[in-house]
Amino acid sequence: MIRSYIQLVFNIFSSGRDFYFKVVRILGFLPGKQRLYEIAFIHKSASTTHTDGQVINNERLEYLGDAILDAIIADYLFTRFPNRDEGFLTQLRAKLVKRKMLNKLAASLGIAPLLVSRTGSDQTNNNLLGNAFEALIGAIYLDKGYVRTKRYVIRKVLNKYVDLERLSRKESDFKSRIIEWAQKNKQEISFVSKEDTNEGSNIPHYTAQLMLADKEMGTGRGHSKKEAEQKAAEQALSHIDH
Repeated sequence: MIRSYIQLVFNIFSSGRDFYFKVVRILGFLPGKQRLYEIAFIHKSASTTHTDGQVINNERLEYLGDAILDAIIADYLFTRFPNRDEGFLTQLRAKLVKRKMLNKLAASLGIAPLLVSRTGSDQTNNNLLGNAFEALIGAIYLDKGYVRTKRYVIRKVLNKYVDLERLSRKESDFKSRIIEWAQKNKQEISFVSKEDTNEGSNIPHYTAQLMLADKEMGTGRGHSKKEAEQKAAEQALSHIDH
């Protein structure tokens, strides 16, 4: 805490105060290790190389933030929906961490003006916002630890910008959705399903492939043909949504 206040006083009189106070507004608390947050917003296209050869960009923080965010959301949903099964929790988590959602959350938080990139102005479509959001989560985790990061994600992000009840009720019939997408976009899709032969097991398993012309869009495996096709459709939709 003392370090955070020292950083605050320093930044009041420094040339980097504009960046610092924008970060404070996004976080809702005083950062302790400002350099982490600076790196969190540097896209690989704007990488710099340190004198020791280390490349400076947000990719490592993004990797870490992705894992931390996944754990926080899994933990939160497990507690929030105590009577729902694994399939429901998995589907809802997937909706929350898909790239389109992360881009939207990053925009709502006001991350865009802080991005350092040389890719042009079409940042959202290139997923720079969502990637920077994950990097920010990684920075918070390294700066403040898991508990503080979880509190931030729940209070400042999920509770503020996500209608979780509405999202949990959203249509999850992936096969119907991919068929609707194909019809809307005048595409021909088909499912190729088969029963797996698993020696030593009496439980049937099925594998399904969703094909767009001769190209595989998604694969799925389940205890029934329907379950396998739903999972194949879900994977295909995740590519389309991204």
